[in-house]
Amino acid sequence: MRIQIATRNIAITGELFDMPTARKVLEALPCVSEVSVWGEEAYFSIPVRATLEGSATDVVEPGTICFWVQGNSLALPYGPTPVSVGNECRLVTAVNVLGRIDGDPRQLALLAQGDEVTVSRLDEDTLSISPRT
Repeated sequence: MRIQIATRNIAITGELFDMPTARKVLEALPCVSEVSVWGEEAYFSIPVRATLEGSATDVVEPGTICFWVQGNSLALPYGPTPVSVGNECRLVTAVNVLGRIDGDPRQLALLAQGDEVTVSRLDEDTLSISPRT
């Protein structure tokens, strides 16, 4: 289950795990939203409603694709946030861990406040056009 997160300046691909919230996200794609930035985390609302799953957590590795239940948003941390301790990626609340982006998590820093972002599902045909980064 692969997705692409794209603005006019960058296209990032990622892999979603096979889990209930990730399947809901895939069903809602494609969608367009506006990026918000909080510390070293980019997030944006998507038309999905979900509850916390058993594996939900508030501290993740950089480059983790998360679903923030309270904000109905994808959250993409790549470094410390205002609530982090040290260099950890700590989100404001527990999130569902949906997957990982491909490549260097620091590429997420190119997602800027106010950017229009499109999230799309990638299929095998699309992957041949947009290879992994």
